[in-house]
Amino acid sequence: MHVTRTHFTDRTDAGRRLAALLGHLRGPGTVVVALPRGGVPVAAEVAAALGAPLDICVIRKLGLPHQPELGMGAIGEDGVRVLNDQVIRLAGVTPGQLAEVEVRERAELERRARRYRGGRPPADLRGRTVVVVDDGIATGSTARAACRIVRARGAATVVLAVPVAPDDWTDRLAGVADELVCVGTPSPFFAIGEFYDDFGQTGDEEVLRHLADARAEPVPDRAGRAPDPVAVDPVAVDRELILPVTGVRLAGRLTVPEDAAGVVVFAHGSGSGRRSPRNRRVAAALNRAGLATLLFDLLTEDEEPDRRKVFDVDLLGARLTAVARLLPELPQAGERDLPLGLFGASTGAAAALWTAARLGEGVRAVVSRGGRPDLTDPERLAEVSAPTLLVVGGRDGRVIDLNRQARARLRCESELAVVPHAGHLFEEPGTLDRVAELARDWFLRYLPPGSPP
Repeated sequence: MHVTRTHFTDRTDAGRRLAALLGHLRGPGTVVVALPRGGVPVAAEVAAALGAPLDICVIRKLGLPHQPELGMGAIGEDGVRVLNDQVIRLAGVTPGQLAEVEVRERAELERRARRYRGGRPPADLRGRTVVVVDDGIATGSTARAACRIVRARGAATVVLAVPVAPDDWTDRLAGVADELVCVGTPSPFFAIGEFYDDFGQTGDEEVLRHLADARAEPVPDRAGRAPDPVAVDPVAVDRELILPVTGVRLAGRLTVPEDAAGVVVFAHGSGSGRRSPRNRRVAAALNRAGLATLLFDLLTEDEEPDRRKVFDVDLLGARLTAVARLLPELPQAGERDLPLGLFGASTGAAAALWTAARLGEGVRAVVSRGGRPDLTDPERLAEVSAPTLLVVGGRDGRVIDLNRQARARLRCESELAVVPHAGHLFEEPGTLDRVAELARDWFLRYLPPGSPP
């Protein structure tokens, strides 16, 4: 059991801190299973850090008739039912009252399962290591039900991981999972929410967004319908790479559709890497449009915690430039002499413009998402010749101003696109899809042979 300071900004912060304790589970045999709804934002961070698929296990707490926040048991998919006989006895709950609560919660469970899965079957857990994640544990009934379900579905190893739990949680859940992991076990413990600054309710839309991000696909609408399908070119290459660059080895993922019209290299920012759900989603849209993508980590795992390196544009730009120069040596991409585009996010946008200035006509187009082009040296900005699109969220006022200032220093063709109602991370429903559309159209305009220089 792991114990550290126990207080979280929100579920995303909790997920990142929980993921830091689970690095030993990184590998192709791991699946992360979230308990909707509050466990999904936590699990999304864990899945991204482990490079693992994200699935759900729908559980409904059975709350006391007159005190629903206190659980007397839980029900789950596959007909699983867990009861806390002691709570039921002390509260004087009759069989009729229990049945009434269970009927109501079973109907909600089935509704959520249909909505979240969208007709997809549960992930295949046979022989896998399954990490069951929630935003915290109070009585443990829902966690017990979830572990029972994944075990019945064939999980070889079950790991129960939560940000916060009572100090006796290992005694309560002994034998439920093969490993129990928790960021902190404070005492006294009254409610999970007391350990979060923001413990607002997680809505269905947020759950769907996280699941779609993990699958790198568009978010279904409120009726559960996916957007109209887009013709997808067969993928000729989709594999992990190790790129030897300036004294370090950087991990990347190269995806090349058949008859690709160009290749876009992603420069991630603020410490995120090739597993960034947002950039993976944009990359998937580009792949569907017939563009190859290379997502790679600008920093090694040891370097990521160093904030100085995260904002070292010269370092990031030099590495991105070196990777761009390596492309002709990669048989899967180089043999076709694909025209090059750069997609930068946050500080990665500054690195992309740094590289565009360095490589000149070797870069045909640049797109920045929520970027910090202002961090690029003004003289380098003036040297960029590639057409540049700056995409910023409409609610990200400070970054809008910084992008306007940087654009004024550009001498190439450029546009500033403001996505309405979007914040810095484009987490609002539909906003990241709009980023993907803008990036796709920009690259298709300038990358293919015969496009304007």
